[in-house]
Formats: sequence, C-alpha cells, structure tokens
Amino acid sequence: MAERKYIEILDTTLRDGEQTSGVSFLPHEKLSIARMLLKELNVNRIEVASARVSEGEKDAVRMIAKSAEQDGMLDRVEVLGFVDGHKSVDWVFDSGCRNINLLAKGSYQHCTRQLQKTPDEHIADIRDELLYAESKGLGVNLYLEDWSGGMKDDPSYVFHMMDALLGLNVRRFMLPDTLGILNPLQVMEFVHAMRKRYPDVHFDFHPHNDYDLAVSNALAAVLSGAQGLHVTVNGLGERCGNAPMASVQVILKDHFDAVTSINEEKLTTVSHLVESYSGIPIAPNQPIVGENVFTQVAGVHADGDNKAHLYSNDLLPERFGRKREYALGKNSGKANIAKNLEELGLELTPEQTRRVTQRITELGDKKQVVTQDDLPYIVSDVLKHNAPEDRVRLKSYVVTTAYGLKPLASLRIEINGTEYESDSTGDGQYDAFVRALRKIYKGTMERKFPMLTNYVVSIPPGGRTDAFVQTIITWDFDGRIIRTRGLDADQTEAAIKATIKMLNILEEEHLGKKMQEHDDV
Repeated sequence: MAERKYIEILDTTLRDGEQTSGVSFLPHEKLSIARMLLKELNVNRIEVASARVSEGEKDAVRMIAKSAEQDGMLDRVEVLGFVDGHKSVDWVFDSGCRNINLLAKGSYQHCTRQLQKTPDEHIADIRDELLYAESKGLGVNLYLEDWSGGMKDDPSYVFHMMDALLGLNVRRFMLPDTLGILNPLQVMEFVHAMRKRYPDVHFDFHPHNDYDLAVSNALAAVLSGAQGLHVTVNGLGERCGNAPMASVQVILKDHFDAVTSINEEKLTTVSHLVESYSGIPIAPNQPIVGENVFTQVAGVHADGDNKAHLYSNDLLPERFGRKREYALGKNSGKANIAKNLEELGLELTPEQTRRVTQRITELGDKKQVVTQDDLPYIVSDVLKHNAPEDRVRLKSYVVTTAYGLKPLASLRIEINGTEYESDSTGDGQYDAFVRALRKIYKGTMERKFPMLTNYVVSIPPGGRTDAFVQTIITWDFDGRIIRTRGLDADQTEAAIKATIKMLNILEEEHLGKKMQEHDDV
C-alpha cells in the first residue's frame, strides 16, 4: 500500500488575508487568531505580517512571537520581508520572530521593469540578504513573486534564478500565482517542471483566486509534487482572495488521500473568529463553514436520509463539529417536518403532519423564517390540541432612550396566569428590557434566568428603511443551548419576540417537570 503523502500547510490570513480591501486586524486580534491557528487548528506555519509596515504591525508580531515562544512554537511563525539592504531582516529580528519569507522577483518582467535591475544584479542582492539573515540566525524561505508569469513568459529566467540560489540557506522555495492567472493544467505542467529539475527542493504553492481556480490549482500543485500549500481562513486576500483553508483541507483528504496536521473540528470556530474580526461575512453556501451547507431543504433529501442516508457524502457535519439540519419552508415536504418533529420528540399522525406541512409551506411563501423552535407553536396553532401554549405573554412595555441618559425599560408580563411588573435601565434598549425581566425571574420568582451567549441581527434583501429585521438570539440554560428568532420592522421588538419565544419554551419545560414531580409523589 502506497504511503499517504504529507502536505504542509501555511496559513497567511494575518499577512496576505489582511490585504483584503477594508480589513485591518488590531494587534490583540492578530494574537487571538494566531494562537487559535497554532494551538487549536494546528496548522504547520503561519505568516503573520509584512515587515516595515508600521510600529503597530511590529507590536503585533512581538506579541505573537512572545506567545509562540512560550508555547514552544516560535519556529512556526513567519514574516514576509523584502530585498531591501537588510532593513527587513533587522525588522523581523527586532520583532522577536525568527523566520523571514523573503520576496524575490520570479519573472523577468518584474525584475527588469519594477526593480530596473538585471537578473544577475537581483541575484547578487538576494545572496547578500540571505547571508545577512543567516548571520542573524533567521530561517529563510524564498518567494519567487510572479513565478506564474515567469513560467509562462520566460522559464529560463526562473531556472537561472533557481540555479544561482541552490545551496544557500533557503529552506523552501515558494511559488506564487501572484495574479491568479494559471489554470490547473498549467499548474501541473509548471510545478512538475520545477520538481523534475530540482527534485531535492521543498516547494510551496501559493494560489490566488482571480479565476475562481485557487482550490483547483492547489490540488494540481500537490498532484505535481508540491510539498506545501498556502491558504487563508475564509479565502481572504487581495482582489478575489486566496485558497480557503477549509476547502483545501477536505479536498486534500477526501480526493487525494493526503495527510495534513489540520484539526478539522476547529475549522468552523476559526472561520467565525476571522469573520468577526475582519468584518467580512461568510457566505451561507461557503463549503464546510457556511451556515447552510449542512442544511437539507428539499423534502426528498430528508426522505432519502431517513431511509438509507442517500443524500450524505463524506462531508459529514459531525466531522467539523457541526450537525445536519433539515430546513423548514415551502420546499420542506413531510420528510423534513418529520425529521424536526423527531428531534423535538413530537409524534403526529400522517394527517396531522400533512396539515403542519401545509402551514409551514404557507409561511415559506411569505418568506417568513420557520425554525425548529417554532414547530411546537405551529403544531398548536394548526391542530388546536394540548401542544405548548403561550405560558408567557407580554402585556405591555415601554423602552425609552435619551441623549446622555441610560435607556429605560418598563414592562408588564403574564407568566402562567400571574402578572408581574418591572423596570430597569441598561446599556441599550434591549439590555434594559432583559434586565427588567431578570428582576422578575431572579428577584420575584426566585428562578434561574438563562444567559445570552450570542445576538445576531440581519436584514432581508431589499434595503428599504421599512425592511424587516431578523434577530437570532442564542441562550445557555444550565448547559443547554436554545436558539430563538424574532422578525419585526423594529430591531428591539424583534429581539423581544425572540426572548418571549425562549421564555415560553422554558416555562413549558418547567411546568412539565413540576407535573412529573407531583406524579412521583
């Protein structure tokens, strides 16, 4: 049996990914991402900055280097540097990092037109930089910038550069498709040519996504003998971005049977962290990490999964710390409804399921969001039997805000037939409302109140000022996660609706426990 090939992964989210338009990470954000990439996701190497950008950038590298050194991982941290008379080498050394990724020119056009030097003059400058870096104790990898253009236009220049630098202290030669101009067939041809001519050299491939071929090109490079790949979280990067880490990882493993160091269960976690810090949202259909990628919408798919997992592939959600869901909407069908009812422990007759399905289809036609948490209420509304009732009813409330003063909320609420009133200030209108609720539950009723762990607001397409606002709130109640949604033209009202939904779920369970205790007695 052939030995599985090991592929080294370099993540350049903090360097190349930060070149995404509008993205700028703060030093503490860079540190948080770097620590997660190294300690939890377990990438082989991270490229965290470009030398000589700013003092803030140097502070970030210092923080990352110090943390990595404490964890015994400093050898896995790298910084991009330039052939600039030793300035980059000194910058990297002073920052505490001990690896520099030196940027040389990989095409004749870039060498002669941008640097306005002959190839031999540029080679001499690179040699001088390499020797100086060695004297400072830095490990060096060498980028051949615009290598793709060099191989297309004048491969003899690339080979001349390689021949001149072999034997020097270069650990890896890194081959960038700087402008994203290659297709997989060209990548295979060019990488194969490099491997055939220099069989003992470690080559990394650095793809860009201008033609939406970054992932395909990454696989082509590996098939042709590249030992390392450069990726970014969520595919961040200049112009159209780089190869997204999650996609590259699963393709290497599932289609090439390659081995990497990546901990797949942490792919979604790091993806959401980078989404938060970068401000660049993840597309719902982004493979592996998108919100919708493990959600079956068509009813026939749920039916097939019920019978023989007919609509599952190797990308099982549990592999990535996620869970398969079955969407509720106009395309759901009875099988999707049945899957969700099963998870809630609700058993309906075929006729009842048909009526609930019809109601959900109607809601879907109106583009209303229907979730699993809504199902008990839909069942109650449709079937008119002893399904969960509105145990918690908001009778009235007022939220006010004024410049220079904290927002104030006053409310009257009915819980299991008893009315309560409360008021409170807060850091925002909704915060004041929740604080007033908490007074009732914890103070008056002496009951636990769940902890809010996530609050997401989205506006459906259209962009009008009267557009609906969807608020999704995640709660933690004794270790159990409850997620509820509210839809309204007012953001605070949408959040309040989601909160009342959550309270009704808890009240139904609370009464059920009390009845069970009574029966036991």
